[in-house]
Amino acid sequence: MANSKFEYVKGFEQPDHLMPNTWIVVRIDGRGFTKFANKYEFEKPNDKRALDLMNAAARAVVTEIQDITIAYGVSDEYSFVFHKLTTLFERRESKLVSTIVSTFTAYYIHHWSTYFNDTPLSPPLPTFDGRAVCYPSIQNLRDYMSWRQVDCHINNLYNTTFWALIQQGAKDGTEAEQILKGTLSADKNEILFKQFGINYNNEPEMFKKGSVIFRDYELVEPGTHNVAQEVEQMAGEPTQQSKTQRDNDKKKRAKARVTVEHLDIIKDDFWDRRPWLLSNKPGKVPKEP
Repeated sequence: MANSKFEYVKGFEQPDHLMPNTWIVVRIDGRGFTKFANKYEFEKPNDKRALDLMNAAARAVVTEIQDITIAYGVSDEYSFVFHKLTTLFERRESKLVSTIVSTFTAYYIHHWSTYFNDTPLSPPLPTFDGRAVCYPSIQNLRDYMSWRQVDCHINNLYNTTFWALIQQGAKDGTEAEQILKGTLSADKNEILFKQFGINYNNEPEMFKKGSVIFRDYELVEPGTHNVAQEVEQMAGEPTQQSKTQRDNDKKKRAKARVTVEHLDIIKDDFWDRRPWLLSNKPGKVPKEP
């Protein structure tokens, strides 16, 4: 930028570098998606097309931005996790959030016709907002991810029962709310099974557990990697990778398949068998069958 008498305005910009040595989670949410879902007549309680579209957009984001280690999504929200040692955009909050939101929105609109080929988009177009939160420890990060998956289960069980009462039980919204008021999970499961013959355990995993996206390497045996210790050592004594090492890691990440799964991310087994999610060290790329 050329020097001029107007350059002083740069002084009004405020630094927004996120706290160092913390896991950065950028969470996006659909804006006004209740009206949006009604406009395009999304199926209740879950529209597989809409969820697949969210997953396609999120997968594109993870594929394009290699600094993202894992992403988790449910309904109209998605959380994207950056490793605690990331230096992307110098950890500037505005850059990270705006890049995630704009890239996700662009791919959501781009892929729309793949999943809703008989319903073209019209203004107002779908938009998303975003925020960034820093978590200091692996446990904090895992608790965050667990919170989102527990919310997925709680909300889906409620919505599945609520809409069964309306669609199959001939109740209106107010009546369904009153029936479910104060009920526990066991009560909702009983209503579903006894009144409508629905075994909640047989519902699609995507509806019950949400979707998790990551680069897929060969699984390891639990207990063979102490990832928490490795991460702490990396943070306490950061080592500068050579250009060759960085290029090799970049190639490994590019070769890895970005996969969408519907797994339990609360239990240790998910993380123990995929140490690369927390270590930020690419694993072994599976051989082609």
